[in-house]
Amino acid sequence: MSDKTMIDEEERAIYSGDHCLSCTSCMANCPVMAAAKDYRGPKLVAPAHGRMHFSEDDTELSLDFCSNCKSCDRACPSGVAVSTLNMLQRAEYYKKHPHPQRDDMLAHAEKMAKLVNALPLGTTFANLGMKIGRSLGMFDSMGIAGEREMPAYASNTFAQEFRKIKQPSSDKKVVFFPGCSINYNEPHIGVAFVKVMNANGYEVLLDEAFNCCGSPLVVTGYLDEAHEHAENNVERILYWKRQGIPVVATCTSCSLMLRKEYEELFGEEAMKEAGENVYDAFEFLEMLDAEGKFNTKLAPVNEKFLYHVPCHLKAAGIGTPVVSIFRHLPGAKVELADAGCCGMSGNYGFKKDKYEISMKIGEKLFSRIKAAHADDVICECPTCRMQIQHGTQAEPCHPIEILAKAYQ
Repeated sequence: MSDKTMIDEEERAIYSGDHCLSCTSCMANCPVMAAAKDYRGPKLVAPAHGRMHFSEDDTELSLDFCSNCKSCDRACPSGVAVSTLNMLQRAEYYKKHPHPQRDDMLAHAEKMAKLVNALPLGTTFANLGMKIGRSLGMFDSMGIAGEREMPAYASNTFAQEFRKIKQPSSDKKVVFFPGCSINYNEPHIGVAFVKVMNANGYEVLLDEAFNCCGSPLVVTGYLDEAHEHAENNVERILYWKRQGIPVVATCTSCSLMLRKEYEELFGEEAMKEAGENVYDAFEFLEMLDAEGKFNTKLAPVNEKFLYHVPCHLKAAGIGTPVVSIFRHLPGAKVELADAGCCGMSGNYGFKKDKYEISMKIGEKLFSRIKAAHADDVICECPTCRMQIQHGTQAEPCHPIEILAKAYQ
């Protein structure tokens, strides 16, 4: 990406700890702080302590506690991007300190998936190896929570499945950003997205030059690598923007990273411009609905859905477009779980030393799901769905799957 023009300093003022009023709103709304007494709170990590630039002998000991759920950002009355400042300080810390082995593994899921898929029967052996490794306690020895199952690799990637789909051609097009989870673990969700978009008159394009959005890299402190990912992805988004074709994602963490977090983390004007061409899938459908262009020829569903709204969707500030679209589903009833953060926060809940914190944060949601007796639990975030299944044994699904089934 050649254009390195930076966003005006005054416009980026909210990304400075100097605008923190020390009002403690972020601390009152932080799910990690409520679950872990050792965490001193969001404002003390970057807004306060970050001003000291982490001098060698003065490091904030609770730096690693922030899960980047962004509850603090939403609570801040001054609009300070507290979580982003925390991620920037985490990256500064790891410039002087080595990464633990588990961070290297959790941050580079895309790299591992590519290696696995390049080998004959690679996914089969990798899935078997993960099960054996977990049972032998190898996860624990590497700093990964042995209580959790790692997400299994699909036998075919979404890119492979996409090539098999016969779409009707259309002058209306969107580019799908599948993200790592859909491409390597849950390709059926991507297939469902294509079906929904086709039903609404859109042809879906896949740009295989995209790479991981970089969220796993950011939260583990590999900011330089995340910047490389950002530059590549922004270049591709701007390429499609010049052709008048929007980029759409079904993962709320991916869409938030592409549309907002690049700009916050790296401050480049091109990243802000690219973010304006990125949409969440249901946000895009809601826009069609507002224009009277959403296809409402849907089969009856007649089910009660309990909807867990991901933290990163809340941070995007676009409301709950799933609820809006599901009003068109005959017989569907949607109830918000309204139980706060699930506690998983991407790869946070996979860390051995954060497992108990993760599960404690999720207790309210687990209880809510068990008491609701819904036909299905729905959620757009893949790691939220993992946490829900782990904590309740329910089998949540992406709402795009429900919508795809209703189009006949």
